[in-house]
Amino acid sequence: MAIFESRGRMGGQLVVDALRAHGVEKAFCVPGESYLAVLDALHDARDTVTTVACRHEHGAAVMAESYGKLTGEVGVCLVTRGPGACNASIGVHTAFQDSTPMLLLVGQVPTGHQGREAFQEVDFAAMFAPLAKWAVQVGAVEDVPAVMAEAFHVARSGRPGPVVVALPEDVLTGEATVDAVEPIPPEGAAPDAGQMERLHHILGDAQRPLMIVGGSGWTENAKADLVAFATENGLPVCCSFRRHDIFDNGHPNFVGELGIGASPALVARAAKCDVLLAVGTRLGEMSTKGYALFGVDKGPKPALVHVHASPSELGRVYESDLGIASTMPAFAAASRALAPVNDEAWRDWSDDVRRDYLADRAAEPIGGDVDLARIMGWLDERLPNDAVATVDAGNFSDWPQRYLRFGGGRRLLGATNGAMGYGVPAAVAASLSRPGSVVVGFAGDGGFGMTGQELATAVLAGASPILLVFDNGMYGTIRMHQERTYPNRVVATDLANPDYAQFAQAYGVRGETVTRTEDFAPAFERALAGDGPALIALRVDPNVISSRTTLAAIRGGAGRKDR
Repeated sequence: MAIFESRGRMGGQLVVDALRAHGVEKAFCVPGESYLAVLDALHDARDTVTTVACRHEHGAAVMAESYGKLTGEVGVCLVTRGPGACNASIGVHTAFQDSTPMLLLVGQVPTGHQGREAFQEVDFAAMFAPLAKWAVQVGAVEDVPAVMAEAFHVARSGRPGPVVVALPEDVLTGEATVDAVEPIPPEGAAPDAGQMERLHHILGDAQRPLMIVGGSGWTENAKADLVAFATENGLPVCCSFRRHDIFDNGHPNFVGELGIGASPALVARAAKCDVLLAVGTRLGEMSTKGYALFGVDKGPKPALVHVHASPSELGRVYESDLGIASTMPAFAAASRALAPVNDEAWRDWSDDVRRDYLADRAAEPIGGDVDLARIMGWLDERLPNDAVATVDAGNFSDWPQRYLRFGGGRRLLGATNGAMGYGVPAAVAASLSRPGSVVVGFAGDGGFGMTGQELATAVLAGASPILLVFDNGMYGTIRMHQERTYPNRVVATDLANPDYAQFAQAYGVRGETVTRTEDFAPAFERALAGDGPALIALRVDPNVISSRTTLAAIRGGAGRKDR
């Protein structure tokens, strides 16, 4: 293993040395006394590593996760012991289910105090074991360089994900002369010629093929190779939940998203496909409609070619006809090199699936004084090709995910684990990562209530996202399910909201409220023209619960479960 020169350093300095050696440019944190030695070392490294102080560990962890998702690099978050780490666990779980490279550094009680339930003591290796790829506590100052190098390596290799490193106070303040470990290149598999030949034969027998793309690890070259492969073979391509930006949505082969708010027409087509090429996606619950599609729990089973970076994912839920362990760049390059298959057998099928997608985007809006479909349509035309959109969890996200186009330069950042509180901190991190790009954060009033205070972080750090808050006075997703299952028995889903424009202004942020469709475009243009962040509150009719239905319609057709 290659090393740098030996020198005497404190543990906190060794941690920051490792961050710098691995090219970390930003670290998100909520400060704590348990890792003051790291903060002090970050002061000395401020010319190369920007430390972003956040208002809550939930927000800090989401910023690190979304930064990793956007850049492909390891997102770094630092928090203190006990409550700090517990608050950050939401972001770790998000990184795990979203396959995002992330490193959570947790200050820990001194080694000599452990095992006695010391102040804020938690066994972090045990706590994070089911949430992270690896959770470890550093035992001695001398171990810091090797543990940090391994942490970055694990976070980036195979299926990317989060790593948690607990750092006892005495380890951080202790000193040692130790060799700094050089970064370890990430590991990744590639398909062999026999697997690609088998894929070619399976496609050659297809009548109704469908490719679904998802997961992480996609480079721009890999996306371009995948588009070329789909184009040459006339394959209809959909994306898994909140992975719209892998494939250019404006491309004639793109047919939509197979996620929570999927078009019923696409779901019906997916149920009839005879060859499914799943690339990068785990084929999780959201993209398989509760494991009802593709013959897991029920329904017809297509011939399945499953491509994933982690060999352990192949066959874990779905029995595949061909499993290929490969990174996305390696598979995309190999697929592009394949001789095209004659797509005459499925040309009509591909055209029909594409027409379904276009018809779904052009469907008659549900309406309301604030017509979100019309607003999203205008926004889709207005946003530049390098814009970044972040979405929180909730029914409101149905509108940007249905009516905005992604890929081809535009990015979409959303938590596929459905964690609320994602939209605002992700938008702040995206704006800091891409200061020259337009960043729009979408949040419901429920999710905004959890992390909306990160507006203060945007102001302090110099970020300039435009935040759209969908204000319908309730936890909309839960209300929808509540009314569908137990109609007219509303409990615990109402919200008492502030005046969001005034809330933003209290932080020194431009804030406006939109109550009519025609007022949105001027408000957005003012937000674009201003300096710094901006917030636009959209006063939404509570009855318009999603882009496809209303609460009244749900209530009228609901059936009550036995209580």
